[in-house]
Amino acid sequence: MALDGVTHRTLEVNGIKIHVGEIGNGAAGTVLLLHGFLELWCSWHHQLRFLSERGYRCLAPDLRGYGDSAAPISPSSYSAFHIVGDLEHGVMEAEFAQMDTKFIFKKLLTTRDTGAISLSKEWWGPMDEDIPLPPWVSQDYVGHLAAKFDQTGFSGAMNFYRCLDLNWELSAPWTAAKVTVPTKFMAGESAMSYNYTGVQEYIHKGGLKGDVPGLEEVVVIAGGAHYIHLEKAEEVNEHIYDFLKKF
Repeated sequence: MALDGVTHRTLEVNGIKIHVGEIGNGAAGTVLLLHGFLELWCSWHHQLRFLSERGYRCLAPDLRGYGDSAAPISPSSYSAFHIVGDLEHGVMEAEFAQMDTKFIFKKLLTTRDTGAISLSKEWWGPMDEDIPLPPWVSQDYVGHLAAKFDQTGFSGAMNFYRCLDLNWELSAPWTAAKVTVPTKFMAGESAMSYNYTGVQEYIHKGGLKGDVPGLEEVVVIAGGAHYIHLEKAEEVNEHIYDFLKKF
């Protein structure tokens, strides 16, 4: 996916090669944008353009196991300490291999389910379903995601989840640690994770603030779901900028 002004570099970091999309002169500072599950560097395309126009140097890597970055084979190479599961190896990849990759991303990007996604055959529904794209998702973006994951497969992405138990073990010494840096939290009102049992109470009734003393603001994006940086790009951009320009 080509974005005007973005340069691409491959860096040797922590013993592996990491691909990074970079834009902006850095007069206002540097911003590191880290994508989520089954996304790529270009998932931040709205923010890359917006923030670079305001003087920020933006760095958006493909995380290890994604896109043009290296993908170590061992799931233990995907712990929180590397990036910074109860998944049987190969099963989910085999399920995905039976589906059209564009269909996978259209389904995930457009779902408005607020419950847990099991990714079962029943959840995916008919594979020949015609899924229209909303205005905030371009065919170019879906095509780029599909092409990259056709090339790399899904093992790298799945390994992040296979490493969940290991992450708990490795981070045990910091169980009671607090996040003290200035923090702004954003979520879509229809995001499945925001609607899990107990989550809203935790966020809005002091639990999150207790764990994150540096929390300055909680923003719930009306009409947004999981991909608010795409769905509500202008609103999210302004919230990010309002936070960054204080520093």
